[in-house]
Amino acid sequence: MAEEEEATAPTEKITRIQRVFINLLDTYSSRNIGKFLSNCVVGASLEEITEEEEEEEESKSTVLETSLAKLKEGTFQIVGTLSSPESPRPHFAVETYSIISREDLLLRLLECDIIIYNITESTQQVEEAVWAVSALNEEIIHFEKRKVFILVSTVMTWARSKPLDPDDSEVPFTEEDYRRRKHHPNFLDHINAEKMVLKFGKNVKKFATYVVAAGLQYGAEGGILHTFFKLAWLGDFPAIPVFGDGANVVPMIHVLDLAGVIQNVIDHVPKTHYLVAVDESVHTLEDIVKCISRSTGPGKIQKLPKENAFLTKELTQECLDHLLVHLRMEALFVKENFNIRWVAQTGFVDNINVILREYKQSRGLLPIKICILGPPAVGKSSIAEGLSKYYKLHHIKIKDVISEAIARLEAIVAPKEGGEEEGEEEEENVEDAQDLLDGVKESMEQNAGRLEDQYVIRFMKEKLKSMPCRNQGYILDGFPKTYDQAKDLFSQEDEEEEEEIRGKIFPFDKLIIPEFVCALDASDDFLKERVMNLPESIVAGTHYSQDRFLRALSNYRDINTEDETVFNYFDEIEIHPIHIDVGKFEDAQNRLAIKQLIKEIGKPRNYGLTEEEKAEEEKKAAEERLAREAAEEAEREHQEAVETAQKIARWEEWNKRLEEVKREERELLEAQTVPLRNYLMTHVMPTLMQGLNECCKVRPDDPVDFLAEYLFKNNPQMQ
Repeated sequence: MAEEEEATAPTEKITRIQRVFINLLDTYSSRNIGKFLSNCVVGASLEEITEEEEEEEESKSTVLETSLAKLKEGTFQIVGTLSSPESPRPHFAVETYSIISREDLLLRLLECDIIIYNITESTQQVEEAVWAVSALNEEIIHFEKRKVFILVSTVMTWARSKPLDPDDSEVPFTEEDYRRRKHHPNFLDHINAEKMVLKFGKNVKKFATYVVAAGLQYGAEGGILHTFFKLAWLGDFPAIPVFGDGANVVPMIHVLDLAGVIQNVIDHVPKTHYLVAVDESVHTLEDIVKCISRSTGPGKIQKLPKENAFLTKELTQECLDHLLVHLRMEALFVKENFNIRWVAQTGFVDNINVILREYKQSRGLLPIKICILGPPAVGKSSIAEGLSKYYKLHHIKIKDVISEAIARLEAIVAPKEGGEEEGEEEEENVEDAQDLLDGVKESMEQNAGRLEDQYVIRFMKEKLKSMPCRNQGYILDGFPKTYDQAKDLFSQEDEEEEEEIRGKIFPFDKLIIPEFVCALDASDDFLKERVMNLPESIVAGTHYSQDRFLRALSNYRDINTEDETVFNYFDEIEIHPIHIDVGKFEDAQNRLAIKQLIKEIGKPRNYGLTEEEKAEEEKKAAEERLAREAAEEAEREHQEAVETAQKIARWEEWNKRLEEVKREERELLEAQTVPLRNYLMTHVMPTLMQGLNECCKVRPDDPVDFLAEYLFKNNPQMQ
């Protein structure tokens, strides 16, 4: 009966929506698992994969593109937590929770059919996972339908397991051996969580619990291997580091294949409750790093002591534990019972091209290839330099490419120190290098130091095909100059490729063809004036001297008035040049031209700034802000000082005018009192003096009345 119920349960789920909870949806592993499941139809893995479906899957450029397709009907509904409130909600999630109490989180978990706790990236989540499975187990009597709890753990809980066969260390561990597993010292909490989850899964009809021990995860945007991809892609070091002897076998799995295992667990609800999720490869750390270096970087590796790994800031202790583990494992149950559309079943090394393409797309690491052409003195090199700094591209100049190629050939043919023996292949390489070097020197002698086109194009093509140019891109400065040079440089050498694109006008090499062609130009008068204004110290010994410049300018004009020009070549393969008239800008530093080209080309497509560069940018921004604030403060103080001075000047002017008005009023009053004074002196004062004298003589009782009566009687007008 139990078997019948288990067999029929998945088919019931097909007819209804299943709600899946995943913790930390904003982290690498959980995000990719959630994205994958959101595009999976419930119960789809129960159907056998036909050969047609396998071919269809293989024909797709990447499985990542499949996972980003529109949601199909009947797919899993994804909900989950986020590590931070600032994290954006994943587009595939129906609901997300950032800050939530345990009580509320339990209510959300009870709403879900499947609960997935991923403890491979955050050790802090181990305790929450144990709480979640315990809390759900206490609510089991209230379950209306069966719930499935999946703990995504790590093979590090097997790291110290004793070999199954002491005489044969290559015998791999399988799910059947899980009771014999011994954990790495740093993963004690993980193995305790595994045991707790398995303990609560005894009532399968109500609550089925599973543990999926995953290998080192890679794929999509990189996972733990992102650090090595970045080192190789940037090309700052001559070799990629391998910590330790590199002979340790690392169990691995593509993150989308891990998601496929989880999908199958949900659909099948198997009787086996402990599963191992690893691919079929047996890769050592050296194999992995060498593959990354060969496909993305310098092609070389350098073995360093394990202790040096702690100097790499990007690698945490948990990452290092995974990289340095030595463990052979086989996912026997998964391989025999599940239907998985594998991305990398045979492992990392065999599928590096798909993984690398997927990684670059996820990270937006697309090369920018630019070709800058134009007459002499138009500013090609200064513009190329500005663009190379902005986009972090390789500035390729003919002179540098030739010098590097000759130096490389001389290094190959130089006698080895200590009389080292060389193999036949190396001897052939030395012979070929010597022949090529002799041809180059002979060509330069016969052409007054100039090199024939066949050698220039050969060296230039090698440069454009080098790994740094393939990774980041390049800025080709002033080459090719002619139609034939362009055709030879960008021609497709692979005959098979030629057959595929024979319908086109020209078979060209997509790997090195520029994406943007910048056609700079200006009038002859403008260019002549620009050269004339250059300092003598810059002009001396260069092609900017009068005769050489005029000859080069005339030659450029002649070449580009022919029927077939280098610009015609790009037009014919539908890479239409961006034409810019530098003369219109009147900018000696060509900053406006650079700004316009940046607008046409778009944003950079690389990793962005390093931590040191970010710190430098922040420091520069802080200094600029302080300088701006200081300038604003000085300007404000200056304005206040000016206003104060103006107020004082206005106050002094007002006081001065006030004094002037008062003086004028006094003078006016004095002028107006003269007639009255004369009248009083003539007519009033004599009579008044007489009255006063008479008053003194008589001494009346009321002198005032007496004086008034006297003045009235003796008024001259009355008389």
